[in-house]
Amino acid sequence: MNPIGLSFRHRLGVWIKDRPRYEWALRRPVPTYLALCNRQEVLDPAPQALGYACRWAFTSQLHAPKVQPRLGQRLLQRCLEHAPIGRSTTPPLFQQDPQISVLIGHRGLERLPLLLNTLESLAAQLHVRFECLVIEHDTCVTIADHLPPWVRHVHDVTESDTPYNRSQAFNVGAKHAKAPVLLLHDNDMLVPAEYLYRILHRLSLGYAVVNPKRYVFYLSQSHTQALLSDETNLSLYPPESIVQNLEAGGSMAITRVAYDAIGGMDESFVGWGGEDNEFWDRCRTLPTWIWGYEPIVHLWHASQPEKLLVHNPNLDRLTDHLQLPVTQRIDRLKRHP
Repeated sequence: MNPIGLSFRHRLGVWIKDRPRYEWALRRPVPTYLALCNRQEVLDPAPQALGYACRWAFTSQLHAPKVQPRLGQRLLQRCLEHAPIGRSTTPPLFQQDPQISVLIGHRGLERLPLLLNTLESLAAQLHVRFECLVIEHDTCVTIADHLPPWVRHVHDVTESDTPYNRSQAFNVGAKHAKAPVLLLHDNDMLVPAEYLYRILHRLSLGYAVVNPKRYVFYLSQSHTQALLSDETNLSLYPPESIVQNLEAGGSMAITRVAYDAIGGMDESFVGWGGEDNEFWDRCRTLPTWIWGYEPIVHLWHASQPEKLLVHNPNLDRLTDHLQLPVTQRIDRLKRHP
């Protein structure tokens, strides 16, 4: 069966040209598999430590695992062998004097199971002192009683008819955070047990911003439901898609000094989309680690309604913002946060 409607010639090309290089990389004892990309794409290795940057304008999905899903499953398995994702419901050992503050914006009960699983992967972090703040951007408190006791709940009050504002949630969280480093993290992403530790290492090399994501493995709805119900193995099924070096959104770290220096997040982006791209554009004025090295597992959820719109006003706003000089945008946000 042809899973994506490709011709026999096209599928044969994957067998002949892609599968051998996948097999070679996946069988190597060192993480050579992190250099797997699509044909005709080129990666730049990091100047320090492990990581790869895409030499093209935008991120992309790995094509071969779409044609042969087993390749994607084996890549996920290999990544988790090298960077295992832990799950814990117990509080982290070190919370005093945190080195990094994890900020997670949230609204409503629909994605609460995803949030709780994300927190379990964070609770399993090793070799680092950290705190986690869940910023509930909503009219009233609905999730505080569901959160583990080691998580700080911050209620960011909003009007009943106001769409979710991710930027505002992060800005509020940054004001409450105690650590000198902030991780802006989504509520549907599971991370390896040394994720925070490795971020701090990259920052110690002289960078102010770290985008650690090499592969984001998007799980299917059925795989996610099985995972939420009985802790099914993360690599039991092939991922639906694998995105390379997802920029801006999802999970990225920045020092508090740098966050303030570029004006924080732009709260004019109300609803879905645009805010992370605009923020990333300002981040690139700083010493930024762009070489992805981490595998992240993304839990399935229904798409945001705004994502399906033909004309999303936030994307129009992004286009307008990016036409302005970045220094002008930074100055404006610092004057009128």
